[in-house]
Amino acid sequence: MTSPSEITIAANHIKEGKLVAFPTETVYGLGANALNPHAVARIFELKERPTFDPLIVHIASLEDVKKLTVTEDERVNKLAARFWPGPLTIILPKSDLVPDIVTSGLKTVGIRMPNHPVALELIRQSGCPIAAPSANKFGQLSPTQAKHVSKQLPDVDFLLDGGKAQVGIESTIISLNEKGFEILRHGVITREEIEAIIPFYAVPERDKTNIVSPGMLKSHYSPGKPIYLMNENLPADIDKTKAGLLSFSGKNTANYQMVELLAPDKELRTCAVNLFAAIHRLEESNVEYILAEPVPETGIGIAIMDKLRKAAYRYQR
Repeated sequence: MTSPSEITIAANHIKEGKLVAFPTETVYGLGANALNPHAVARIFELKERPTFDPLIVHIASLEDVKKLTVTEDERVNKLAARFWPGPLTIILPKSDLVPDIVTSGLKTVGIRMPNHPVALELIRQSGCPIAAPSANKFGQLSPTQAKHVSKQLPDVDFLLDGGKAQVGIESTIISLNEKGFEILRHGVITREEIEAIIPFYAVPERDKTNIVSPGMLKSHYSPGKPIYLMNENLPADIDKTKAGLLSFSGKNTANYQMVELLAPDKELRTCAVNLFAAIHRLEESNVEYILAEPVPETGIGIAIMDKLRKAAYRYQR
């Protein structure tokens, strides 16, 4: 686990324009000084991430919102009071302080305050906001443990081990409009929870093909082995004895080569926490492909199914 001296070393790396992989409550992030465009460019290079896919900026103080954005929207304060620190990213009009490479040339920037002591202390000691996507190769499995980072990004300048991520899936991303908010990426914070603060309103005329935040691509979170969603894109010629199963219910698990039970307590939140780690284990096993049992699409289940569909998208027939 991370020591105070390791956080100080990592913060010095950030100050020097280097890259640090660090824990958050959602997944591990690959961080750089958000105000240093050359450092941010190294994120795209190491991840092999296309520069049209914008990054989220992580902060440790609400004062940073005033510096990084040009909004006076009181709804931001209401949302922050309820959900920050926590797994909610808000897309806001950016200030000139934010380099264009962070936002892929967009006039907006995604901001969030992570709910993890190591992440917050890293940001404070670095003395700058930290731009950080997930610490993995682009489009591949998100890392929820330090060993997942080491597997995919062995060349990162410094890695802080904060143990297992407590949420396990990426933050909910929302944008604000005149009538309310719109969800751009589903996460553990649900529409219903946000609606308790401000109204939901999806802008009908917005071009949904434009990438205005991370997580909007159809294919993402893909393991190195084919993954299929049962009842959606499951081929007819599947041999269970060669397959690994991602099981939510714990039912119909016979004859599979390997079974990962995602939620022994049948709770969707537990399923979210265990999802990526379970797929990592199946990817590293001898199974030829992975079958995923759908979960109920209510609350956090919407986000879980979004991740599974994007993981399976490239393997559709």
